[in-house]
Amino acid sequence: MSSVVPDLIIIRHLGSGHFGDVFLGRDGVHGEVAVKVMSRKLEDTDDEWLTTKREFLAEAQHLSSATHRNVVQVYGIQDLGDSIRFTMTYCPGGSLHSRYQGGPMTLAMVRKAATDVLIGLGSLHGRGMLHRDIKPGNILLDHAGMAKLGDFGLVTDRLLLGYGSAAGYADHIAWEVWQGRGTSVKSDIWALGMTLFRLLHGEAWYIFQNEAPTEIVADGGLADSLRWLPHVPKPWRRVIRKMLADDPGARYATSHEALNAISALPIEPSWSVTTVTPEMVRWELQSPKRLNVVEWILHAERRHEWKAWSQPLSEGRNKTLGSSPGVIGRRQVDKQLEAYFE
Repeated sequence: MSSVVPDLIIIRHLGSGHFGDVFLGRDGVHGEVAVKVMSRKLEDTDDEWLTTKREFLAEAQHLSSATHRNVVQVYGIQDLGDSIRFTMTYCPGGSLHSRYQGGPMTLAMVRKAATDVLIGLGSLHGRGMLHRDIKPGNILLDHAGMAKLGDFGLVTDRLLLGYGSAAGYADHIAWEVWQGRGTSVKSDIWALGMTLFRLLHGEAWYIFQNEAPTEIVADGGLADSLRWLPHVPKPWRRVIRKMLADDPGARYATSHEALNAISALPIEPSWSVTTVTPEMVRWELQSPKRLNVVEWILHAERRHEWKAWSQPLSEGRNKTLGSSPGVIGRRQVDKQLEAYFE
């Protein structure tokens, strides 16, 4: 498939990913657009590149027909020989990958993004399409802060395992796919569950508190091995564990079922996680006159302390709200902090 892009002007480079480069452009019909260029890799043989290009172009009609406010609209696709270029909606808010790198997002922010994504995902699934690559970097924010799914249709079952490993997102590939059973609506739900866990915890916590999730996925049991920040409520944990169940039959059957579950999750109190390092986690909750603070000191794997207090925003005294009885173990600190946040 080849379509003419009217008066396309490239303005500047926006970023690079596993599949190619993204530019800000402008065309005579849509105004500002994002321009993605997928180029042949040096290691691709002629047959490999032709196969990859053929698979992608076969999806082109679906991509351009997937019109929904929560899906990045593809306007046009061009076969340029050793590259494929397509134009799509420009989302000035960028992707959630930068938010993920910056630390945990609030419950309200994650629920809003999840709701938007599931509505868009339902639209794709209703057209018989799968995304296959749901992750923070493929959730984009428009000028109003609405989340949109992007980069759907770029990954095929043939490419999936190798792509996931090379791009650093093999832990978003569902258990059954590792067993050779192929992708489905349920594998998209798995990937969204992993995405929500990441957004709730941020990159630092995900890396230093979870032991090689990529390797655990293929062996099974990932959902029960994840380490949660203690302020994440139990209803959130139940929903995400269900999305990450090894048995596809134990997951939500449709994006609509998952949407109903996510929509009912609590978002208050709205704690902000302001610090996550291997040595400390800090939470803040502000009221009109006071700031509540919780600090968890991680001396070592089995040595922990925590304390909570309230401090005035102007004049007044600090008030102690709780603390650990000295240095305690990991299980104890998890239970005490979870009880405090409840």
